[in-house]
Amino acid sequence: MAGVLRPGSHRATDVADDGAVVAAMLCVEVAWAKALVATGVATEAEAAKVAEAAAGLDVDLDALAVAAEAAGNPVVPLVGLLREAAGDAAGAVHRGLTSQDVLDSALVLLARDAVVRLRSHLVATGDALASLARTHRDDVAVARTLTQWAVPTTFGLRAAQWLAGVDDAVARLDALSFPVQYGGAAGTRALLAELAGPGADAAAPALAAALGLADALPWHTRRGAVTAIADALVAATDALGVLAADVLLLGRPEVAEVRESLAEGRGGSSTMPHKQNPVLSVLVNAAAQQAPGLAAQLHLAAAGAVDERPDGAWHAEWPAFARLLELAVTAGSQAAELVAGLQVDTSAMAARVAVATDAGALDARGATGEAGRLVDLAVARWEGRHA
Repeated sequence: MAGVLRPGSHRATDVADDGAVVAAMLCVEVAWAKALVATGVATEAEAAKVAEAAAGLDVDLDALAVAAEAAGNPVVPLVGLLREAAGDAAGAVHRGLTSQDVLDSALVLLARDAVVRLRSHLVATGDALASLARTHRDDVAVARTLTQWAVPTTFGLRAAQWLAGVDDAVARLDALSFPVQYGGAAGTRALLAELAGPGADAAAPALAAALGLADALPWHTRRGAVTAIADALVAATDALGVLAADVLLLGRPEVAEVRESLAEGRGGSSTMPHKQNPVLSVLVNAAAQQAPGLAAQLHLAAAGAVDERPDGAWHAEWPAFARLLELAVTAGSQAAELVAGLQVDTSAMAARVAVATDAGALDARGATGEAGRLVDLAVARWEGRHA
């Protein structure tokens, strides 16, 4: 899909589109052929032929999608293509695996790489927020609680709070584990145990090492790895959503305390040429509205992962997980650009403080309290972790 209804999705190219999924599945099959060498079931020459076949495989994605319906997943037709291409090494393709092993491991690979991309965007966003917080440490603004003017604060503290949210989100990403999936038909690893005997013990560690994933027990119906990744992604879009929502409020013409930077061709209206819409904030806000529902779908599927292999719950994960990966990376990229170019009008803030004070609508008895020290703490924490 071109992403016409997913504005900005080009920023997440190759995160979880069909081509990326197929490439990741082939990567798992190649790694498995190498793992079979470690067990004595395949030879180095066979594994090399599988790798060569995978590298040269020209997959018609549309045809693969159609063929996937017959098996209920895309692994079965892809394995058929790979075996045909591998020739006399076909016996080293997929032997001892099940479809879920391949697709789960492939999606974990994509998730790991997406998290790396998202993390880099969050760090860029955090660095820019730290600079904003430091620059505007003592610039007084009106704090709002329950939509009403409350007491004085500083724009530096507002930026520091955004920064702390991003910092927490990065910590969630850093705590993630990315496990390999290998259980065979029903999570018993029976076929390879029969073929390789005691040597079968080498398969899982070898597969994990080849893919750069963590070795793990089979988790066909224990979907905590998927939901943990989803929850960390939503923590990131939550933090970015708060930032975007604040910018949208503060950027309203009647407030005008901040605004997005101008960019050629961005923010225009189809009927009102005078408008400059805050498009980046709108799209980040939209991502934050969508992400929790996608994670909820994954939790619902996890709760329905019955027996030794799920009967539809697993299948329900795929589009939600892929979309969540794409959405989080896209929002991260947009947020980094938004914050890097954010324009802050301290004179508008000061004028509003004066108006609110004169009108008796601002309780200024404590002035800005410990705002400056809190800014310093947030910035120091960020720089201590990400210097």
